[in-house]
Amino acid sequence: MTCTAVIPTTGRENLRELLAALRAGVQEVLVVDDRPAPADEIPVPGGGIPVRVLRSGGRGPAGARNVGWAAARTEWVVFLDDDVLPGAGWSESLQRDLDGAAADVGAVQARISVPLPQHRAPTDWERCTAALAEARWITADMAYRRAALVEAGGFDESFPRAYREDADLALRVTELGWRIARGQRCTTHPVRAEDPLVSLRMQRGNADNATMRRKHGRHWRERIGEGPGRIRRHALTIVSGMLGIAGILLRRKDIALAGAAGWLALTGEFAWRRIAPGPRTGREVAAMLVTSAAIPPAACYHRLRGELRPHRPVPGPPSAVLFDRDDTLIHDVPYNGDPTRVRPVRGAAEALESLRRNGIPLGVISNQSGVARGLLTAEQVRAVNEQVERALGPIAAWEVCPHGDGDGCGCRKPAPGMVHRAAAALGVPARDCLVIGDTGSDVDAALAAGAQAVLVPTERTREAEIRRARREAAVAETLEQAVRPASRGGA
Repeated sequence: MTCTAVIPTTGRENLRELLAALRAGVQEVLVVDDRPAPADEIPVPGGGIPVRVLRSGGRGPAGARNVGWAAARTEWVVFLDDDVLPGAGWSESLQRDLDGAAADVGAVQARISVPLPQHRAPTDWERCTAALAEARWITADMAYRRAALVEAGGFDESFPRAYREDADLALRVTELGWRIARGQRCTTHPVRAEDPLVSLRMQRGNADNATMRRKHGRHWRERIGEGPGRIRRHALTIVSGMLGIAGILLRRKDIALAGAAGWLALTGEFAWRRIAPGPRTGREVAAMLVTSAAIPPAACYHRLRGELRPHRPVPGPPSAVLFDRDDTLIHDVPYNGDPTRVRPVRGAAEALESLRRNGIPLGVISNQSGVARGLLTAEQVRAVNEQVERALGPIAAWEVCPHGDGDGCGCRKPAPGMVHRAAAALGVPARDCLVIGDTGSDVDAALAAGAQAVLVPTERTREAEIRRARREAAVAETLEQAVRPASRGGA
């Protein structure tokens, strides 16, 4: 079987049982030990298929999975959580799933089963775990084509926990044109034991929701098949509570009563929504009442923390540099289809040549909506691009988006599609690229792909775009200044 299993773990007990179930299912198993400083080795069973233990140094599940798939050499990589159990006939079903995948299928998801108690209604925590059975794109058991992982640049390690990093990868993979199919193999995800405050700790995921909004826009929940969240209701609950406290401090009974009534109504609705479907035991009801009061401030705190958290890429010399074309490499002529009107901007030839001398591959990512508007043809765009190369030297990767604003494509900047495709064409992860452009959409496309970005403003660059780039990326006065870090870091 041309498939490698990757299992990130911190050494949980179920790992041994999982490995035993995989003995005949895949070509190799890569167990990634994600403990920051492991004092002992992860025990693995002997015999059967090879099992290798790798270490990721405590970088989190996304980092552990990246270590795993980067070490795999098979066409497919199946990611498994260390607390799942493959069902009967799993290996045969996996083989059929992969054999039946069309060429444009980048991933095949398993069918997840969560066993719930039969003698009583499930608890709130058990219902949360059971939702995994219907979740899209979770990596409890997900096989990815390695080519899709390379093109997308793997998992985004700015997601520090096992939450949203799988949906983020799937969105980026589908934006690149791959499909994600649901297979026939079945895997069981048991409900692990947790204390009554687990729902409160889960609110840390709101910081990752902020990252998803920033990367994929306001409608990211719809795109991953989720309903609306409760963060606005939680915020209203906090405002009501603060209003009540303010009324007490100001000795305004009307304000205090209005705030208290609002807080009680919202908290009561939230608590009952969680209590009603459950077993309603004394322990469960008490836990729901306590956590329903504590969750709104915790959720809003973590969401605010996520919104304010810097999302700068890890600094370091890039492996490739991608340029916007118009007003970055050549003077912008609106909807230009005439090669004779190509005029390089000052310093462009020197900047590109300095990168070539240091072995840095170059690419161009360019929105060309004139094609969609009927003002240009694809042949004219290609002719202009060829003239750019005659004037500035060879460029290894060209990515052009011919779509308009309303076409809903995944390639038009600020979407990250062209960054991912150019990176794949150059054979480097998107996160190792530097994107240089003159507008906020260039910066947004880079950040959405996990890449570094430098804004080189022109007279048409808006002040708001410059201010934002100073916070989240970098700003350079000239093209030579923008490429200087990459030139110094080259081979």
